[in-house]
Amino acid sequence: MSGNEALVRAMRDLDLTQRELAERVNTEIQGFCGRRGSVSEGTVGRWVTGRQRWPQGRQRRGLEAVFGCSATSLGFVPRAGGSAREDADHVDRRMFVTTATGAAAASALGAPHRVGTSDVRRLADRLAELVDADDRRGGTLALERAALDLADQALDLQQRGTASQRVRGRLYGLAAAGTSSAMWAAADGQRPDVAMLHLDRAVSLAELSGDPTIKYRVWGHAGAMYRQFGRPSDALAAQDVARATSIARRDPLYASLAHARSAVGHGAFGDVAATRRSLGLAADAYARADPGAGRPPWMSFYDSAELEGLSMLACMRLRLYPQAEAHAHRSNALRRPGIVRNSALTIADLARAQLEQGAVEAAVASARTIAPEARHGRTAFLLHRFGTRLTQIAHGSPEARAWREHTHSIRRQEGTQ
Repeated sequence: MSGNEALVRAMRDLDLTQRELAERVNTEIQGFCGRRGSVSEGTVGRWVTGRQRWPQGRQRRGLEAVFGCSATSLGFVPRAGGSAREDADHVDRRMFVTTATGAAAASALGAPHRVGTSDVRRLADRLAELVDADDRRGGTLALERAALDLADQALDLQQRGTASQRVRGRLYGLAAAGTSSAMWAAADGQRPDVAMLHLDRAVSLAELSGDPTIKYRVWGHAGAMYRQFGRPSDALAAQDVARATSIARRDPLYASLAHARSAVGHGAFGDVAATRRSLGLAADAYARADPGAGRPPWMSFYDSAELEGLSMLACMRLRLYPQAEAHAHRSNALRRPGIVRNSALTIADLARAQLEQGAVEAAVASARTIAPEARHGRTAFLLHRFGTRLTQIAHGSPEARAWREHTHSIRRQEGTQ
């Protein structure tokens, strides 16, 4: 006997286990009969496997109330001609009519939307699009607004719909992830006050989600943001929180990223030993990570190229410019297409590392390879600092004049667009 695939699909859409469905049906039965139903996890198991193809009357009505559709739509098959037992299930017709009338009134007022995995999947797909946009363009104001809109949609579904506990957790997780993306976009766009407001909200939503992966993402973003805004102690503390999450303990790739980010923080304090120790731990964990393990789209940016890029940043903080240049070249060689923003950041730091070694011509040549459309947010900030340092080191040189002409040309082009 084949299983009830329609019921399995309906349960999957609402993200219900057999035990949870039994609880929901019993609650619905209590609502229209005045006493709780006796559906057990084993009962649902018989429905799922097809061993019981037509539930009892009260159970059918409970199922229909849970899923908002008929029993036959859920894959159940009526018995030919019915039975005395089924007729007995309909003796309390007056109570059922009253309940049905109440249900109709609720429908007229606007029955709550049943939120399931299809809703979660739709928002998750949208989050993946935002992550891709961030990889390509970086933290634009438009991306920040789109990420906040996604978070608001997830929270709106929480308020307007009914859902299983796991679906609610995932909605909170999506709201936290969207807010975290907005925080990162604001930080990338050099809007620190706004980024801090987003961080407070993202942390609260991550706690409500109960998802260690989301908590890791929020605190990882927070650490990078603190580092960017010159708060190295807070950056290290945030990475410690990320590294302590259960996902970082279970999955070496998450641990590797947290260690690499911590290395940059240690570098800001000039702690060579701690920096090297963290980079070693990051490399070891990365070597142990399973590249084929299922992870969320926002984690896909972290690969060998990004590990080299973070190693470069750590060396830059320690003013170990030859080592930083070597890491930058390896990062660029390993970088996948589509990671435009991080590639531009790496090139900007590469140019600075070359400049600090006195290779002025090579530094200007590197900086000029950054596409005009990538010159915003953090990349624009790094290039501005590069230009200032170039003037200090090689004022009046042909390379300095060429750089000024290049930047003026880009500004003129932007002014005509």
